[in-house]
Amino acid sequence: MSMSGLLNERAAKQRPRREALWHVDNGWAVFAGPLDHNAPHAHSTAVYLAGLYGGFRLRIAGSGWQTCRSAVVRAGVPYEFDVGGDPLGVIYLEPDMAGADALASLVSGGEAVDGVLIGGSDPSPLRDYFERRPDAIDMRGDMQDVVAFGGRRARRTMDARIARAVSALQDDADSDLSVAAAATAAGLSPSRFQHLFTLEVGVPFRRYRGWHRLRAAIREAAQGASLTTAAHAAGFADQAHFSRAFRRTFGAPPSQGL
Repeated sequence: MSMSGLLNERAAKQRPRREALWHVDNGWAVFAGPLDHNAPHAHSTAVYLAGLYGGFRLRIAGSGWQTCRSAVVRAGVPYEFDVGGDPLGVIYLEPDMAGADALASLVSGGEAVDGVLIGGSDPSPLRDYFERRPDAIDMRGDMQDVVAFGGRRARRTMDARIARAVSALQDDADSDLSVAAAATAAGLSPSRFQHLFTLEVGVPFRRYRGWHRLRAAIREAAQGASLTTAAHAAGFADQAHFSRAFRRTFGAPPSQGL
């Protein structure tokens, strides 16, 4: 089913009780599941948030709480949310995939508030995922639709040198690609590379590299691995190291998202 078709979602008389859903692929990741309060945190990618059956509370960079149905938050912007145990859907879109500009296409008539695009009544395509549990092929096709449509609306494209570094991390997320090696591949000095990377992506290179290690562990766990096995497979020293990184990135422990 195409993404445009999913936007005409059917009304649900009762919220189904489901475990959390994760799909992690090159360029994007999708989560849908019940959450409570996630403390202040900031991501290394742009994120699309959507209340699957109603609104949720959002606070951006310590400002006042507001209620919304959907939002697009750019990489590096700190925020927190409270869903009260209801299901929330999230799309994490990598910066070389048009990032926040692509995700903005999911928020019709949104309003910019403190640098975040807020939607008041948008039906979310992620509710269908939460209920239907599609396979990876279906998810990949829908995300390609989102990226293609949103990319045509993007205001700018990423510097090709930085895009190569982003792609290299996605191709081998468990490697320890150094700043020096990434800068050499980009044809820049390390200092110039780090400055340009932060400008283009929204977070420093080392932080973005940490995100890719974390998403590799999440992919393993979503496929049935224990947290210890997933942590080791992604290069974390142990499960505790992975748990600290997860809490820092998502504002909640793995037990509330995996």
